[in-house]
Amino acid sequence: MDSFEPKKLALLRIWQILREHSDHKHPMTQEEIAEHLQKDYGISIERKAISRNISLLREAGAEIESTREGSYIDYRGFEDSELRLLIDGVLCSKYITATHSADLIERLCKLSNKYFRSHIKNIYSVVDWSKTENPSLFYNIELIDTAIEQKCRISYDYNKLGTDKKLHKSSYQVVTPYQMLLHNQRYYLMAYSEYWGNMVFHRLDRITNMSLNDEKATPLSDIPGYENGPDYKKLATAMPYMYSDEPVRITFIADTVIVDQIVDWFGSNVRFRKYPDDGKIEATVIASPNAMEHWAMQYINYVEIKSPETLRETIRQSLEKGIERYR
Repeated sequence: MDSFEPKKLALLRIWQILREHSDHKHPMTQEEIAEHLQKDYGISIERKAISRNISLLREAGAEIESTREGSYIDYRGFEDSELRLLIDGVLCSKYITATHSADLIERLCKLSNKYFRSHIKNIYSVVDWSKTENPSLFYNIELIDTAIEQKCRISYDYNKLGTDKKLHKSSYQVVTPYQMLLHNQRYYLMAYSEYWGNMVFHRLDRITNMSLNDEKATPLSDIPGYENGPDYKKLATAMPYMYSDEPVRITFIADTVIVDQIVDWFGSNVRFRKYPDDGKIEATVIASPNAMEHWAMQYINYVEIKSPETLRETIRQSLEKGIERYR
């Protein structure tokens, strides 16, 4: 059989064959490599030539190991366990559409070999996961990066989900973008709204019709509280629901059974003190009052807000309204 590819491509093809079909559990003999060269690429070469090409690849930096059983790729840039973590991250990311998730997972799988892909079954169930239907996410990310680099503002429609489970325009925004944050499995845009005069945190999967704006960006150092740049630890622990109101000192009593969850939400800066009532602790955090209201309601059976009094009163009124609905 005549080669339908020139023999000079054998070096590249051997590298590709080893990447696709080998690992430390599945070394390939020279005969097996020759069979794939012939079957897949129509290249026919001697065993000695295969050995020479493998030596050339190794000299060029390819991490190929050779044993009595055969040759295999020893390192691919990612361990299979690391690829699984990345794939699971894509799979459970609600801000990536099902179609794009499947495409990303397929490309991640190609960083390993056929044996790895045979164990990744969740790529076929990606459509069963709760995913956004907004296809603009990655385009928006590129525009935001461009706006940050060019120091200009962006404009976009900010949307909310309707009862039809589709996005509907809620407001038109013109903002200065500074950063994109991953928080609670959601991507947020941290930006300054010149119209409202404060920082806003908008979910990227709720943004459509984004475009660059000719207006100059507002320097982050001009915004009170951000003179030295974003405090990411504060953002992560003080704003569990990404509200933009000013964090304050909040004290609450909590059952000890949820201490681990308190630390998960507010980080290692939370301060604990013993409480006279056995089985309870007093905790102090610096957090957004609006976010804390929602958090305390979520853990209402385990938490009692003690201060500030204004937050305690807000929660009391919310509870009374809730009781009225269930009478």
